[in-house]
Amino acid sequence: MQRYVEKTQLISRSLKIAGKENCQLDKKMSMWYIVRLLWKYGTMLVRGRCLSFGRRNIDRSVFIGRHVKILEKGRIRLGRKVKLHDWVYIDALSRAGVILGEGVVLGRGTRIECTGSVEHVGKGVVIGDRSTFSNDCFFGAAGGIRIGEDVIAGQYIRFHAEEHDHDDLDVLIREQGVTHQGVAIGNDCWIGSGAVFLDGARVGDGCVVAANAVVAGKFPDQVVIGGVPAKVIKRRGEKIHEDRIRDIEL
Repeated sequence: MQRYVEKTQLISRSLKIAGKENCQLDKKMSMWYIVRLLWKYGTMLVRGRCLSFGRRNIDRSVFIGRHVKILEKGRIRLGRKVKLHDWVYIDALSRAGVILGEGVVLGRGTRIECTGSVEHVGKGVVIGDRSTFSNDCFFGAAGGIRIGEDVIAGQYIRFHAEEHDHDDLDVLIREQGVTHQGVAIGNDCWIGSGAVFLDGARVGDGCVVAANAVVAGKFPDQVVIGGVPAKVIKRRGEKIHEDRIRDIEL
């Protein structure tokens, strides 16, 4: 029993180093799985130390996965215990750079591209502390993207902070220029898988964005958003009447 307690304490300390505070292990999780997990984070931490060597803008505690590629490293700031999982790609060429706060997680295959054209250097990306994105998300940040703190997001989230002008019927769309209003997400939001945010989207604090929603325009705090185009379904904490549910389904 004492040996089991000591082993559990050792694993908990190791997970704490990996940024998993107050983590309670499921008893059904095998020891070999835990060992593989610790090995993964250990090797990520070694890569992070190599990346941060001689750089004040990258914290020594960052975790870097395999095949991670970062362009313009001088324009990126990585806070404590940031995790960039395998195949993350960041092109930080922009006016404000890429700033990832403490504990930010970018899942496998996620891409950040701040500049879409050699004619216009983009604005950049800011992601607040403890915000996490699952695999294969995309940040097109020519117009600037600002994400608040404690945001949790699923897979395949896409941000497009740029839009083509298209009102003039006598001019090719590709020759009419673009707008850069940017995208902003508040604190403590939950974003479902596949959601798309278009240029000019503004989402308040405490919002829930349904899976596959296409978000444009401005939304207040503490609402549930869903649909194509996205609309306010309800305020958080209120129940929807059955007739309203039928309307949403139709």
